[in-house]
Amino acid sequence: MNELREMIEIEYEKIEQVLNVLPDKNRLPYLSELELAGVATFLHNFFIGIENVLKRIFKSSNFELPSGASWHIDLLNRAVDHKIISHELKNMLTRYLGFRHFFTHAYAMDLYADKLEELVDNIIPTYDHFKQEINHFTKK
Repeated sequence: MNELREMIEIEYEKIEQVLNVLPDKNRLPYLSELELAGVATFLHNFFIGIENVLKRIFKSSNFELPSGASWHIDLLNRAVDHKIISHELKNMLTRYLGFRHFFTHAYAMDLYADKLEELVDNIIPTYDHFKQEINHFTKK
């Protein structure tokens, strides 16, 4: 479990680097398209970090990792099934999963500050909630 804890801490450090460079939601309307693309990249990176933590837990616990086109949502659903995260947290993370999908398939010119505000505003509480539940699961 110590190796898992170390791997999770590395992911936490990377996620926290992302969180430290995100601007406040009130600054978003004043950012250029290029800057909004940067914010979108960091939001995308945040969710990748969340998935990386879950994948590490799955591997460490010998839980089967989902595959196929819907593996991202399946990972969240199975994390709930294995009691790694709660339904409430899954719902919070699903917003970031939806953005991840949008980001992967959209053009940067399709990014709008008002659409990013809720994600930026909720990212710290979502991350704190995630860490709390992951820490609880890994201490069992």
